[in-house]
Amino acid sequence: MRVEINEYIVADTEICHGKPTFKGTRVMVHSILEMLEAGESFKEILKAYPSLSVNHIKAALHYAAERISGEKFVDVKP
Repeated sequence: MRVEINEYIVADTEICHGKPTFKGTRVMVHSILEMLEAGESFKEILKAYPSLSVNHIKAALHYAAERISGEKFVDVKP
């Protein structure tokens, strides 16, 4: 089942300086993505943020995928 981003994520200039957050919260999407990157499980994230659901986390992943789709990766070597 694909989660619709707009059901869970909003960017409002009055909340967290317009950064994407989960509707009805001040939890920023990037915070959840960083937790996933650090190896946190869905269960651990939901324990830390009980106002969120599995669908919120899936929406964050979908949001990240949508943001980078079509972008080209440039490998910058030192």
